[in-house]
Amino acid sequence: MILFKKAKDLSAWLEQQRLKGESIGFVPTMGALHAGHISLIDISKKQAGATVCSIFVNPTQFNDPKDFQKYPITIEQDILLLERAGTDALFLPEADEVYPGGTAGLEKYELGPLENLLEGKYRPGHFQGVCQVMRRLLDLVRPDDLFMGQKDYQQCMVVRRLLEIMGVATVLHPCPIIREPDGLAMSSRNMRLSEEQRKKATAIYRALSAIRDGWRKMQAAGARGVFTEEMEAVLRGATMLLEKNDFRIDYISLADAASLEPVTRADHADVVGLVAAFMGEVRLIDNMVL
Repeated sequence: MILFKKAKDLSAWLEQQRLKGESIGFVPTMGALHAGHISLIDISKKQAGATVCSIFVNPTQFNDPKDFQKYPITIEQDILLLERAGTDALFLPEADEVYPGGTAGLEKYELGPLENLLEGKYRPGHFQGVCQVMRRLLDLVRPDDLFMGQKDYQQCMVVRRLLEIMGVATVLHPCPIIREPDGLAMSSRNMRLSEEQRKKATAIYRALSAIRDGWRKMQAAGARGVFTEEMEAVLRGATMLLEKNDFRIDYISLADAASLEPVTRADHADVVGLVAAFMGEVRLIDNMVL
């Protein structure tokens, strides 16, 4: 694996790969890597000729400065994991390499309703920051294929919108959520949980599983119109389960899988359940396509 810290050096290497006829797969990350990230590398290696990973903790997407300061940094371990996975190149830039003019007065993107729903509502400015850094990384790497984890469901939708705005041919591949044996979605933030918090955190997966089972039961019964009382009870039960395990909930939502608009009808097709909640100071998100 070749490690690049300068954009011009990575760009030159990428041009060499293209001259050899290689397609480029790209996995952008903020580090603190785990098996979920490595699964993206594995998928990219199967589909692309050369796989590039980036590690950059982007300051513009943190609406809470404390969250940015506490984001886990594990560079040496990350490099080892990427080498073992057979990653071809790692881009590990400093902030002034990504934002040479600084981060003040950056461009804004028209993201439509996505910017004000769910994550957009609870993390104002977050998706503008995601677009600002992704625009710069995509301009540099110019990948044929982009691989991102579906745990960040709404972020994948935002990046797809960004690709439309940019008018590029890069194909986004949202990849399956990788979970721990007890169901907890793998996340870099999990390492900030205490042992007791880690045990309680599985309540998110159990809540989503209960919502999924309740949804399927309602659909199997041929329900039409507004939610049945049983489904409403399932949603209340999911809320109680999280609160019982000391979660502070931002949202539990049943949403249209394509727009993330709220769903209230039993016969709605293509639905996703989404949860965001705090365990202490650590904010966890998860989702499940129903």
